[in-house]
Amino acid sequence: MESFSIEYLGLIPLFPLLAFVIIALVTRPLKRLSAYLSILAVFASLLVSAWALYSLVIAFLSHASGEALVKELTVTWFSVGGVALPAGLILDPLTAMMLIVVTIVSFLVQVYSQGYMHDDPGYSKYFAFISLFTTSMLILVMANNFLQLYIGWELVGLCSYLLIGFWYHKPEAAAAAKKAFLTTRLGDLGLLVGILIIYFTTHSFGFAEIEHEIKVGALSGGLLTVAMVCVFLGAVGKSAQFPLHVWLPDAMEGPTPVSALIHAATMVAAGVYLVARTFEMFAASPDQQALLVVAYVGGFTAIFAASMGLVMNDIKKVMAYSTISQLGYMMMGLGVGAYAAGVFHLFNHAFFKALLFLGSGSVIHAVHDQDMRNMGGLGGKLKITFVTMLFASLALAGIPPFSGFWSKDEILAGAFEKDTLLYIIGAVAAFFTAFYIFRAMFMTFTGKYRGAPAHDSHGSAGGHGHDSVHASASPEDELRAKVKEHASGHGEHGIHESPWVMTVPLILLAIPSLLSGLLGSPFMGMAFQSFIEKGAEVHEELNYTVMMSSIAIAVAGILLSSLVYYFKIIPANLISRPLPWLHAFVLNKYAMDDLYGWIVNSVVLGASRAALWFDQYVVDGIVNGVANLVGAAGGALRKVETGQIPNYGLAIFAGAVVISAVLIISGSTL
Repeated sequence: MESFSIEYLGLIPLFPLLAFVIIALVTRPLKRLSAYLSILAVFASLLVSAWALYSLVIAFLSHASGEALVKELTVTWFSVGGVALPAGLILDPLTAMMLIVVTIVSFLVQVYSQGYMHDDPGYSKYFAFISLFTTSMLILVMANNFLQLYIGWELVGLCSYLLIGFWYHKPEAAAAAKKAFLTTRLGDLGLLVGILIIYFTTHSFGFAEIEHEIKVGALSGGLLTVAMVCVFLGAVGKSAQFPLHVWLPDAMEGPTPVSALIHAATMVAAGVYLVARTFEMFAASPDQQALLVVAYVGGFTAIFAASMGLVMNDIKKVMAYSTISQLGYMMMGLGVGAYAAGVFHLFNHAFFKALLFLGSGSVIHAVHDQDMRNMGGLGGKLKITFVTMLFASLALAGIPPFSGFWSKDEILAGAFEKDTLLYIIGAVAAFFTAFYIFRAMFMTFTGKYRGAPAHDSHGSAGGHGHDSVHASASPEDELRAKVKEHASGHGEHGIHESPWVMTVPLILLAIPSLLSGLLGSPFMGMAFQSFIEKGAEVHEELNYTVMMSSIAIAVAGILLSSLVYYFKIIPANLISRPLPWLHAFVLNKYAMDDLYGWIVNSVVLGASRAALWFDQYVVDGIVNGVANLVGAAGGALRKVETGQIPNYGLAIFAGAVVISAVLIISGSTL
């Protein structure tokens, strides 16, 4: 096979970009053609990405040097006043891994979407937006400089707004889109400030050049720490870390395939990718203070979000809080210096979390409901969905040999060596994770069906499930309309498995959910970690204490969940009954939305009202007062101008008399 040239890398985002343009301008009325064009484009990007990865793997296996595993191309975009702005591409193991993850998940999500969205009136528009989103993410991960990364970063934010608010006629979806856009903008402001600090100190946007300038001391000390913490704020927003996590659960108002794409492998992974891409800059801060911030924000987010996953009843909200928690795990891994482990978990998580979201969509497609309390007994009717989601759940819980075990165990081992408190936080979060994901599995697939009579998914409800049923003014109104619609269905017997365009992606994603972790296991010599580290030798001693405790924690979480929700030996309200306030507090997401609402209404709008008063009564008061004074003076002086010559003569005579008097008194002569 011909050696991969860096110039070919530009084809990867070009294909979906062309699909977006053609769908928007030409094929929009032709629904099926639009879908096929979008899928074909991302498949072409996948092939080129696979070629790029193959070239690096061959070099890696031939024991090439670390420099041989990095290819860069930089050109001058344009120059202004002697300042040259760059555009460039980078191909290294991190980029190659991200390209494969983004294109594979995007391809499978688009194939799946043909079944899930088949009756949606915005079918072509949906595929156009997906193509643009994929383009934006690919631009982001291929950038070799901050400027280009920031452009891709903001395009991803725009596309997420379009996709989350895809059903804009629903007030909840429109509000969720605005919330996601505005919340992530707060983080993006921090990223912009960080980039500007770095640029005005090092006079470069390029990652390699900046790392060199940091090594020679051009940027160091507290200023470097401040700059990198600002950069991390961008990651906090995009990757939904505390306290900017509030947008992601609401983003579930978008179509479920969008949730799988945005919240498993692409947008939310962008923040983790940003920290991984600039890891050397973070590590260069004094005493690694910037990494310490990353570690503790990630650790707290992991346990904080996992605790909310314990009580959620909406199946998509469970997956949403799981995503936030797992992103926290990745950040914690990077923060404790386990760079390869954090990236490895990003890689594994992309597949099993995409599978969990798409599996949830398959369930919603079957029962037209998202509330797990209205489900149950679906395992026998949705066999493929059940088995594939079980694979993903075992991977998420960290049960060997499933993929999540290997990467999560490495993160816990890194925390164990670096910071005992972070290890304890990670271990408790792992227990919560195993408990809540199997709580969801037991409530959805075991026991008896508890929902309203189900509507046949081939009937008038269409293929997109509960997500797009009605644009009701409130969730209660939507639920009532939904139950009324279901009542005319075919009963529980109408529930059946999703069509093949939805189940085949589930099966394909189940394979890496089981096997991808083995790439970084001791059985393969930690090959993934060595590859990501650009060929560096990885000789990590297995920490059997951490490994066995990790397995025990996961098994304990699953066992407790089974005792509560499968065997029903322990009542589900064991904690909520004696401590109803605690359950309500967690269910209300720790009142974070209420807090932000108060801050906006009382502080931000209060300050705005104070500024308005000052503007109206002080600034405008002074201006208006001066204007009124001048007007009054002008009105008085206007009476002097009579237009009569005798009056002017009298004024001249009076003036002459006054002047003469002054001269006589002062003793002066003419």
